[in-house]
Order: sequence, then structure tokens, then C-alpha cells
Amino acid sequence: MPIVPDVPAYGGDQDDDRGAARLSGPLFRDEPQPQYGTPPQYGAEPPYGTQPPYEQQPGYGAPHPSAPPQPYDPHGTQVPPGAQPPYEPHQQPSHGPGAPYGTPQPPYGTPQPPPAPSPIQNPEPMPDATQQPPAPQKKSAGRDLSAAIGVGVGLGVVIIASLFIVKAVFVGVIAVAVVVGLWELTSRLQERKEIKAPLVPLAVGGAAMVVAGYVRGAEGAWVAMALTALAVLVWRMTEPPEGYLKDVTAGVFAAFYVPFLATFVALLLTADDGPWRVLTFLILTVVSDTGAYAVGWRFGKHKLAPRISPGKTREGLFGAVLFSMVAGALCLQFLIDGGSWWQGLVLGLAVAASATLGDLGESMIKRDLGIKDMGTLLPGHGGIMDRLDSLLPTAPVVWLLLVLFVGS
Repeated sequence: MPIVPDVPAYGGDQDDDRGAARLSGPLFRDEPQPQYGTPPQYGAEPPYGTQPPYEQQPGYGAPHPSAPPQPYDPHGTQVPPGAQPPYEPHQQPSHGPGAPYGTPQPPYGTPQPPPAPSPIQNPEPMPDATQQPPAPQKKSAGRDLSAAIGVGVGLGVVIIASLFIVKAVFVGVIAVAVVVGLWELTSRLQERKEIKAPLVPLAVGGAAMVVAGYVRGAEGAWVAMALTALAVLVWRMTEPPEGYLKDVTAGVFAAFYVPFLATFVALLLTADDGPWRVLTFLILTVVSDTGAYAVGWRFGKHKLAPRISPGKTREGLFGAVLFSMVAGALCLQFLIDGGSWWQGLVLGLAVAASATLGDLGESMIKRDLGIKDMGTLLPGHGGIMDRLDSLLPTAPVVWLLLVLFVGS
């Protein structure tokens, strides 16, 4: 309940003469006229023709100018003229937006209480001009290097062990890599382009192609390639004719790209020093990729083919050529019977070119498919096809040059 004040508020019975007529001007002309802006004296009437502010007129709720000031009661029993009572959150505001109609408003110029703080957080201040800029981030390789190195070392141990212990086991390793690579390639073609290259004839024909190349040489590899292409044409006939042309075309391309090029690794193995030739082929390809990566990551500024592979640079290509030529000279001089260091320089240059073109060709396929890697089988590397991209086109180049330099 509201507290009833003991002293009646102004405007009660003690103000009975508030409606009576009052003289609003001087009785005689010789009386001094108040100057404009002069505060009225206590008990004096305002000059004729002037009215106090509307909020201070009698009857509106403001005290009469002739009334004595009342003391301010902090407990809320009385409020001095022009003062605003303390605002409670649960009470309705006495003025401003939300106040009831007819509520007296404070005189113009009365200081208003500061607005309540907004719940919205202030934006963060702008950094000072003297603040030090953030340190530049280090270059990232884009892959998990620890996983990539671990997987690479593991594959290297398996390949070298099978290469120098039993040649037939190494041929089996090549066949398995070919089948997995075909599975990755055909799966991505079907997912991204809806091209259904038949995997069964490709896998059987690809494995047979590698074995035929090792047993029967180049003639056996060509015969197996022809039979694999024919098997693809026949196998696709068991399905509706829609998309037949694009499916068999992709199948023949996959047969040539993966197993036929891999057959030249088996042809390298058929020579008397076959394991050393295969080891030279692997060393030169790996060194070329490593030199391109190391030099390009450290000094690369000029893009080699930005529309195909934005990560490759001209500086990286120079590093691949330099590293591969040095490795080729050492390998031909110390690993291959009858080889010479200058032949190694030529071989290293050719390997750097073929490995780079093979990597760009694989990148072109992946850009067309809209993917980054062909698979996820090898942590840090992607899929099998992501490791065979530079090996496959380099194998026939190394086989041909070694036959020309030192014979078969």
C-alpha cells in the first residue's frame, strides 16, 4: 500500500485561492518593470502577459512560485518541485516512453538519469597502431610428414626385401599395386563422373599383363594388353547400351595407364642385373620428387602450372633436375654394369622430366574429378595411385635408356 504522508501535498485544502483571479501586472506605470531573464522575487507576481511554464502552472501539479519550498524527504513521502523520484525496476516510469497518459513531465532542461547499460557487449577496440603485427606463420607441407615418412620407409623395406630375395615375390607386389590402383581409379570415375569402367576384366587382365611381361618380355605384355582391352569391350555388353562408349573408353585408358606402364618395371627385372636396375629406377624417381619438394618448399616463388598443380614451382623443377642428375651419375657409375657417369646425367634429366609430367598428368585427372587424392589407403600419401603417378610414366623411360646404354 502507498504511504500516506502526514503533511498534505501541495495543491490540497491550503491552496483554496488557486482558482481566484489574480492581478498579473503592475498597478501603475511608474513601477519598475522586471528585466528579461531576471528571476522573480519571492512572493512577487510575474509581469503582465507572461505565464510560467505550463508544467509550473497551478493545478498541474507544480508548486506556485509564491509557495515556500518544501524540504526533500529521501523516504519518498515528499518530492521537491522539479525533482524526479527514484525509479524502481518494477514500477512504471513516470515520464518518457511508457509513462501513462497525462502524467506530468519534468520541465525542459531538467537533467535526465543516465540510460541503463545495454546488454550488448561493446565491440572489441581496434588494435593500437603501435601494436606489433602477428608473427608470420611457417610454411606447411600440407600433409602429415611423420606418417608419410613412416609409410614410405615401410614400403621401401618390403620392396627391397622382395626385390633381392625372390624376384617372383616382387612381381607379385607389382601385381597387387596394379589391382589396388585400378580399383581406386575406377571407383573415383564412377563416383565423380558416373563412368562405369568394368573392374573385373581390368583387374584380371592387369595382373596377367605384369606376369606376361616378366615371363615373355615385351611381346607378352603387348598381347596381354590387347586381350585385356577386348575383355573390357565384351564385359560391358552385359549391361544396357547407355554410356557404353564412355565406359569402354575409360576401361581401355585405365588398362594402358596402370598395368601396361607398370609392366616395364617387370621388364627391368628380367635383365641379369635386374634388381639393381629396378633399384636405380626407384632411387631416381624418389630423389626427383624429394628434390622438387625440398627446393620448391624452401625457394619456390614462380608457379610451374598453376591451373593444374598450384603447389609446383619452377624452382622445384630445377631442384628435381639437379638432384636426379647427381643421383643418376652415381647410380650408373656404381650400380649398373657397363654404365658411365655421363649416361647417368642423361638418365637423371630424363627421369626428372618424366616424373614431373606424370605427376602433372595425375593432377590433371584429379582436377577433372574434383578430388585431392585418389584414396586414403596410405596415411600421409593418399592412395596407391597418388604414389604411382610419377613411377608409371618413368618406368618405360628408364627401361628404354638402359637398353640403349648398357643393353638388355
